[in-house]
Amino acid sequence: MNTPSTPPRHEIRAHQTATTVTVYQAYRPSIGLPAARDGRFPAEWKRDRMTWIKPSFLWMMYRCGWGTKEGQETVLAVEIARSGLEWALANAELSHYVRGVHPDQATWKRNLRTTPARVQWDPERDLDLNPLPYRSLQLGLSGEASRRYADEWTVSIRDVTPLAHEVHAAVRAGERERAAALLPVETPLDLPAPRPVLPAEAPVA
Repeated sequence: MNTPSTPPRHEIRAHQTATTVTVYQAYRPSIGLPAARDGRFPAEWKRDRMTWIKPSFLWMMYRCGWGTKEGQETVLAVEIARSGLEWALANAELSHYVRGVHPDQATWKRNLRTTPARVQWDPERDLDLNPLPYRSLQLGLSGEASRRYADEWTVSIRDVTPLAHEVHAAVRAGERERAAALLPVETPLDLPAPRPVLPAEAPVA
């Protein structure tokens, strides 16, 4: 169960080991099921497109509607190398311009064209998928970052759709303590902060 204390506004939290970090994605079954079966993304998974990874299980539930939205029926827990996440954060830019963080829009646009990762901070979610007053990291990977994510950083891929449905069923039944106990334990990561840290609101993707 996640800690009841309120985290800092911008903090990366994830289920983790000493060498890996778990992130979540949701796909249609034709991609998600082979990925979970084989422990790697299939050829159908486009390595030249932007892909977004989410360390927060509940934010993934918000995004995919507990695995019920069309094209997001298979929820994956992707365990990646911690060193890969560190590389992505070190080579990331914010997904939108923020006055006071960037010198000017031209600088931000120039950085955006040359960095393979995008940092976005969105409201974390509670068990009812309502927004909380602190943020959850969404990390977009493109180009080199996307290819390395799929072919180098991925350690394992698990289908956690049954877990999503179980947690959702407990919430709907009013069994909130049981639902909370089922959640993956997500603790703060001792990682370099995204560059730069966003001190303002970010649009929800």
